[in-house]
Amino acid sequence: MYTVRALLLAAPAWAVLAAAAAAQNQNPAEPADLGEVIVTGTPFGVTDRASLLAVDVLDEEALAIAPAATLGDLVSGLPGVRSTAFSPGASRPVIRGLSGPRVQVLTNGLGMIDASSVSPDHQVAVDPAEARRIEIVRGPSTLVFGGSAIGGVVNIIDDRIPTQPAEGGVDGHVSTQYSSVDDGRSFGARLKANAGPLVLSLDGFTRDASDYDVPVFPESARLLAEEGEEAGDERSVANTFVELDQIGAGLSWIGPRGFLGGSVRRVETTYGVPGHEHEPDPLAPDASGVSIGLEQTRYDVRGELTFDAGPFSAARLSAGWADYAHTEFEGDEVGTQFFSEGAEGRLELIQRERGGWQGVIGAQLLDRTFDAVGDEAYVPRTAIAEQGLYTVQRYDRGRLGVEGGVRLDRRSLESPATKRDFTTVSASAGVFVRPSAPWFLGLSVARNERAPSEVELFAEGPHVATGAFEIGDPDLDSEVATSIEGTAHFAHGRFEADLHAYHADYDGFIDLRPVGQDDPDSGLPIFEYVQTQATFRGLEAEAQVNLWEDGDRSLVLSGAADWVRASSDLGPVARVPPWSATAGLDWTSRRFDAGLEVRHVGEQDRTAAFERPTDSYTLVNLKGAVRPFADRDVTVFAEVHNLTDAEAREHASFQKDIAPLPGRNLRVGVTYRF
Repeated sequence: MYTVRALLLAAPAWAVLAAAAAAQNQNPAEPADLGEVIVTGTPFGVTDRASLLAVDVLDEEALAIAPAATLGDLVSGLPGVRSTAFSPGASRPVIRGLSGPRVQVLTNGLGMIDASSVSPDHQVAVDPAEARRIEIVRGPSTLVFGGSAIGGVVNIIDDRIPTQPAEGGVDGHVSTQYSSVDDGRSFGARLKANAGPLVLSLDGFTRDASDYDVPVFPESARLLAEEGEEAGDERSVANTFVELDQIGAGLSWIGPRGFLGGSVRRVETTYGVPGHEHEPDPLAPDASGVSIGLEQTRYDVRGELTFDAGPFSAARLSAGWADYAHTEFEGDEVGTQFFSEGAEGRLELIQRERGGWQGVIGAQLLDRTFDAVGDEAYVPRTAIAEQGLYTVQRYDRGRLGVEGGVRLDRRSLESPATKRDFTTVSASAGVFVRPSAPWFLGLSVARNERAPSEVELFAEGPHVATGAFEIGDPDLDSEVATSIEGTAHFAHGRFEADLHAYHADYDGFIDLRPVGQDDPDSGLPIFEYVQTQATFRGLEAEAQVNLWEDGDRSLVLSGAADWVRASSDLGPVARVPPWSATAGLDWTSRRFDAGLEVRHVGEQDRTAAFERPTDSYTLVNLKGAVRPFADRDVTVFAEVHNLTDAEAREHASFQKDIAPLPGRNLRVGVTYRF
């Protein structure tokens, strides 16, 4: 049954395939589009239509009218990508059913140096509003970033350290938007200006949203039945407010052979955490909700030097230092605090292309200290150091090519009680062919090792966010994933499609499992980190066809689908998303754009212990944009999300039974580029 479902769930994408032949015949001699260049995972640059990696891109145009949301919620819905959806203030990407320390969130290729991977109620210390581009790489073949990217990578690329002069001497972007579901308001601005070889950048962003509305009582019918309660009249999720302020500045010297620059960024945010209440104070019953105050100051340096001759075409340096503090407030009282301070650096030598041979050689260093203080400080102070060496090589002779790489990492984690050292080796190899101009077919294998995180090794204490008393195992070994992935790209005339199918076996998969007892002090069920064998397999499909085109006017039909199934020796893996399928119809023109999207997410009844199933749901979304002026510098946009006000619960979320996804939402905004 599941095999049949896996083949059929991609119906929207395959429906688009039916129109492919007609689209080809209309333009038989039109050359294939080379696509856009991807740098995440392949620093020497490979187009998305010639990549063995599964990649999606949110470019500057898409981000300019994207919702004001945290990172996980923004990228959720792309093939193979969901959100932890813990709250509007805290959501992290889930890629192919994997999250936490297995998914790397980067800024310009460097780690965040925050505490977002420690717990699902911790926010990523960056807001997508600052991005000029976001690249999402799915799967483990990302040797440039090491074992922590065993599940995938989300790379937020900004222009805070300018790499190119401003167009016309000064350029920038101003945007504002409003959302009805949470009375949310946001405003952002970005400026870049030239002063001879120096280029200055300034950016700022602010967001303020209240508790969001939902179409049903927040607690699920299953939870209410277990508790013997009935649904009330409440139609909003309490304690889901968000307040965020971010400001940054950068300065670059740009010359004929490269650039060198530095930047500083300050982010401050306060957000509510639903379902994370402590016993109320009888004298102040309204002060029991928990909120989180996050602060981070970050400094970055980046540079590139190009060479006229020799084996390397360029050398690139990037380094960042950050000081992060995260405070949980119980009403007005300070509760548990988390701290992360450290630095990360990367040096890469880009090989000069010779006869279709490209490559990169790189080194990466990380030195970070994590600490927690308070009643829920379930992870001790840990000093983390990592050194990595890697190379990725590609040989492309047109019809046939090969790609591969290897990475060696040394990782040390030291707590007051013990110290663990890990040496990990990861490698990948792939072959690709172009049997005809429209086609790119690839097959890759990879072996990736991931050292355990500080939580998996040293945790011991109540973790209210996960509803468990968590106990780590300081004797855990490295987690090893052996995977195989098939890739197919097709682009001809008005039609293009992308398909990925994968199978990954995990040796020593680190999983959090119940022991069948409750902690006597906290009353929470005890969960221990254990190692087992696990298998993840799935597929992702995307396709689109230009049904009609006349000058700058076009009508495009698109479809996408994904499916993942994960099992271990201990049973189904927890919080693995169900299958989904999306179909869209988009009209674009010089002055006006409009779109209709229908997204269906299946039910999920393959659950782990202490996990409830989720029902299927369908979301209908409408969007439109108007450019009222001939130069198109101003765009007025609107979107109605969840038009039918459907109940939707994200299975990957710990909060799915108390915090459904937002209900019907009207979002309007204006963006101005200059």
